[in-house]
Amino acid sequence: MREMSPWREPVPVGGTMGEPQARGRFGEYGGRYAPESLVEACREVDEAFREARADPGFRSDLAELLALHAGRPTPLTPARRLSQELGVRLYLKREDLTHTGSHKINNVLGQALLATRMGRRRLIAETGAGQHGVAAATAAALLGLEATIFMGERDIERQALNVFRMRMLGAEVIPVTTGSRTLKDATSEAMRHWVGVTGDSHYCVGSVIGPDPYPWMVREFQRVIGDEARAQCAAELRTGVPDHVVACVGGGSNAAGTFAGFADTSARFVGVEAEGGAGAARGRLGVLHGCRSLFLQDDDGQIVEAHSIAPGLDYPGVGPEHAHLRELGRARYLTVTDEEAVGAALRLARTEGIVPALESAHALAWVIRAADDGELAAGSTVLMTLSGRGDKDISTLKELL
Repeated sequence: MREMSPWREPVPVGGTMGEPQARGRFGEYGGRYAPESLVEACREVDEAFREARADPGFRSDLAELLALHAGRPTPLTPARRLSQELGVRLYLKREDLTHTGSHKINNVLGQALLATRMGRRRLIAETGAGQHGVAAATAAALLGLEATIFMGERDIERQALNVFRMRMLGAEVIPVTTGSRTLKDATSEAMRHWVGVTGDSHYCVGSVIGPDPYPWMVREFQRVIGDEARAQCAAELRTGVPDHVVACVGGGSNAAGTFAGFADTSARFVGVEAEGGAGAARGRLGVLHGCRSLFLQDDDGQIVEAHSIAPGLDYPGVGPEHAHLRELGRARYLTVTDEEAVGAALRLARTEGIVPALESAHALAWVIRAADDGELAAGSTVLMTLSGRGDKDISTLKELL
């Protein structure tokens, strides 16, 4: 797949970031590629979600949970010292300040509330960096649900603190020992497990991936990021809208939620992937985990393992809506290396007193590089979603710095 040419005129997508088209499609991407045993379960989730989002009572209950339990709204923080160094005006949407420390809590509280509405008693989840697992365990404890969380053996080793947090919250953490032993394989095992327990369990997908309705449902639960940021930018910026909206992308939920708030504006979207997990930038059309999208593949169409220092970006593809935004030219998807991400994390810590998650550090690394190279014009405004805090990555950073 070719990379998009630099800075095409942004095309507001309007309805593209509304509901998907027929059969759960974003252009040619998306769909519901699920085994027969899960097709009905997906239909039930779709129907329940559509009813819930139209119900003022559900929306009110979720807003209350997000405010009182997750700590929303999160602030829009000007990175003053770093902005001065870079020559741009950088604003951080602070998802690292939510309860549990990342944007994952937004989606999980929505899906957990939906699960109770559907009469389900247990959440199933996959996790890579551990933050989605922690959020799922947290929401389950809050709402009186059980939680079973699948996590790759490799990620369990490098995210030991988050594994302890999940178990302390009462969740069962199941190690996945197949394949690369990372996020892709954890997702596969979670979906296999769901096949046999659809009657009493809800699969709480953590990103904008999976069979319809998950990609747009997760995006809608994460839209709170973009909607808040849109209002905050309107109050903070003379132009009302930033020149650039930037977020890291693995499956892509924090980016999708952020972009959704600015879909009808002139803001340019940039999704930043790990060099070793660049599904949007270098993927080929294929099907994985229930949807048609862009995935890293070999010449025989077999999925190629992704590699990243950030466990949450260690996924060999991208959500279908991101693939569609890329095709439209509405968003660009670029990559940064592990070394650049570590350097960006250290720079933010020393200029702003904020230790970011390594996932978020990838987005920041691109901002730093683009400012230094002149790709970002002097004085331009950049909104970047800081999707999580760096506590979980301290042991990794300690080994490298």
